[in-house]
Amino acid sequence: MLIVVSPAKTLDYETPLPTLKTTQPRLLDDSEILIERARQLSPADVGSLMKVSDKIAHLNVERFAQWQRPFNKNNARPAAFAFKGDVYTGLEIESFTDKQLERAQQEFRMLSGLYGVLRPLDLMQPYRLEMGTKLDNQRGKDLYAFWGHSITDQLNADMKAQKTDVLVNLASNEYFKSVKKKDINGRIIEPVFQDEKNGKYKVISFYAKKARGLMAAWILKKGVKDPDKLVNFDVAGYRYCESESTADKPVFRREEQ
Repeated sequence: MLIVVSPAKTLDYETPLPTLKTTQPRLLDDSEILIERARQLSPADVGSLMKVSDKIAHLNVERFAQWQRPFNKNNARPAAFAFKGDVYTGLEIESFTDKQLERAQQEFRMLSGLYGVLRPLDLMQPYRLEMGTKLDNQRGKDLYAFWGHSITDQLNADMKAQKTDVLVNLASNEYFKSVKKKDINGRIIEPVFQDEKNGKYKVISFYAKKARGLMAAWILKKGVKDPDKLVNFDVAGYRYCESESTADKPVFRREEQ
């Protein structure tokens, strides 16, 4: 199985890293085109486009300016260790053994507005450019137009390399919209995580994001290969709910704490 998740807005470039092999992002030529476009934006442009504060807008204008190739350990960081949002709290990549990290490098992918598709050990320079950003560019009106079929093609190539025809979508709608679902060479499984609140079950964003990371870690650490085994996921109180599930949309529920 190949797993995809969203990136995170929060980044960590300070925490000491274990000694790691690193790899280069495979769509850097595309990233460089986007950086050149982003460098045309003023802090006011960035603030308006991304709906962020003046402080964050200035920070990202600075990041666009400083972005440069080649990527190395002095100016970049392995992506899975750089992202620090809710998904990555659940993933807890720092707890992976070398063998588990090696498996993650083969089977785990992060979608990105700037980098397209990232592997865990792909070096990444800091940025903020969410997939839904309506940044007009030479390929169209937004990042979905920019990436076109590139992300889908890369995922298909990765699935072929892994000899799998199953893609587990643990990304948000904003990011998975960059994937041409009809063109994926295989089955797409999209787990749903619901929490009980006031006697009713619903998707609560904060919990669902962490649950996606928990499931990714569970798959990778246990070496789960058979998609039918996903129903055995039982981490942090979540349990498979057969009555609400379909084959490609398994539902996991957690009772109110």
